[in-house]
Amino acid sequence: MKINVFSENIFPDWELNERKFIQITKKILKFYLKQPEIYDYCCLKGMDFNTVSFDFLYCDSIKTHEINKEYRNKDYPADIITFAIFADSEEKFIFDGEINLGEVIIALDKVREEAEKKGTTPDFELAFLISHGIMHLLGFDHQTMEDYNFVVAQQNKALQSLGEV
Repeated sequence: MKINVFSENIFPDWELNERKFIQITKKILKFYLKQPEIYDYCCLKGMDFNTVSFDFLYCDSIKTHEINKEYRNKDYPADIITFAIFADSEEKFIFDGEINLGEVIIALDKVREEAEKKGTTPDFELAFLISHGIMHLLGFDHQTMEDYNFVVAQQNKALQSLGEV
């Protein structure tokens, strides 16, 4: 399976090593797809494809606030917004063996704030949010506490599989 990750950083205050985070993203997705408790319940199960694509946009919380207001009718800045277009669609569109899972938008200023609160590094916190966004792209949500605990547990396993971020 080929994985295409398109990444754009429009946040001027963090010179993000996009190549590093694209590699981290690919490793997390591969890890998730090897876990039966994820693969067996994700939007890719039973699909005929050879390529998975998705986008990451890195911005600030002003931008996520605008997106939240415009597309989700929520009036607050988010640290992460995921548009899981494949998982959320009734019609699973596959073109030339490629599935476009959607887009993940991450506010890097929020990443820094959260890392400071938690006493972690910004890189670790960003990897944590990337892993969260991928879970959403695969069709997992956290409307209940049980679902939330499952998603966070999987994120932690994925990050542990990476070693040090």
